[in-house]
Amino acid sequence: MKKPKYSHIEIDSDRSFFFDHVHIVWDEQISFHQSPDWELSYIITGSGTRVIGDVMETFSKGEIIFIPPMIPHVWYFDEHVHDKDGKIENITIIIPESLLNNCLEVFPEAKIPIENLKKIRKGMSLEGDILSYVQTLMKSMLYQNNLEQLSSLLNIFSKIATSKDMRVVGFTEKKNNNSKKMQKIYRYILVNYNNKITLDDVSEHMGMNRSSFCTFYKRESGKSFFSAIREYRINCACSILKETKMSIGEICFAVGFNDIPYFNRSFKKQIGCSPNHYRIQNNKS
Repeated sequence: MKKPKYSHIEIDSDRSFFFDHVHIVWDEQISFHQSPDWELSYIITGSGTRVIGDVMETFSKGEIIFIPPMIPHVWYFDEHVHDKDGKIENITIIIPESLLNNCLEVFPEAKIPIENLKKIRKGMSLEGDILSYVQTLMKSMLYQNNLEQLSSLLNIFSKIATSKDMRVVGFTEKKNNNSKKMQKIYRYILVNYNNKITLDDVSEHMGMNRSSFCTFYKRESGKSFFSAIREYRINCACSILKETKMSIGEICFAVGFNDIPYFNRSFKKQIGCSPNHYRIQNNKS
């Protein structure tokens, strides 16, 4: 698996930040990358799994993530979850460090919020009231002119800098080779989870023998590799159950299980109910 790409966005001379709204096929999303800029990402349509630094989690529509500079990250979208056009949709705002510094120099009122913002060193998920508030602001920016967008962004800065409704969803342990190995394993899982995965395959991918790989993964994660695979597949199944009308059998095979009764047992053990009951409980219609 390749190292994260170094991503640098060229911002137009008449703008101080980059606002990007995309409506694309699920596999057209940018690959694993890191950037010298701050990033605010809003998933409007789609679900799947994201990796931010050393943390891998499933995600669903509606989430907004704030990412500091130089933390590698990627969103892997599930091909089964999309809108009626077969596409996913998101808004991304790229915020150069220069914009934050200019705010500090020009606006005394922004000093405390911007300084608090710059102290954030981990990927953060917006939760609760601030999530709803920023969702509304980011959607409104689709219809605003440049100056109005800047005003909305400064408002977002203020809310994030003072909010306690945020959850850590990503960080990177610097100068830690084990961290890099775990990131590589996570990306291998993301790419291959819906196929048959063997210890021989993943061990070879990591340049380790089977025993060393199993010992390493258990030590770093606290669980066996195949327990992690099974949990991840079940989490993916949960997203598909909530967002699509696929049958239980179709979902079973789509997430990498090859036996429906085993899938049902594993699902109930992890989630506490059957896949069908889970779908009924989470029906969004």
